[in-house]
Amino acid sequence: MAKGQTLILANEGVRRLAHQLIDRAPERAVLNIREATRTLDQNAKMHAMLSDISRAKPMGRVLKPEIWKSLFMDALGHQAKWEPSLTGDGVVNTGFRSSHLTVRQMSDLIESLYAFGAEHGIEWTDPAERKAA
Repeated sequence: MAKGQTLILANEGVRRLAHQLIDRAPERAVLNIREATRTLDQNAKMHAMLSDISRAKPMGRVLKPEIWKSLFMDALGHQAKWEPSLTGDGVVNTGFRSSHLTVRQMSDLIESLYAFGAEHGIEWTDPAERKAA
């Protein structure tokens, strides 16, 4: 086996291939089975929605989209973890990253953006978002 194999268990044929690879794997090989992470479409949608929220300034809060993302991630239970900076003059968030969210977790985040938008009269710039809201 070269550097490894990545498979998406999308059907029985791929599952059979996974079994074959496991049977042929060398001693002490490593297997990592996990849920798929968020899609590029989900990521693009999230960033567009966060920009819409940022431009709307709900509750008079003037925040960048990345700050809004942190607030929504926190609201969904993805806690931040802080470490002192190397220079000692601040702290750095080393906790959650939206790129590590599963498809399901990203769907939950997007749904929370929709709910917040509905509650605060956010106008979505993407026509697809306006229909969904």
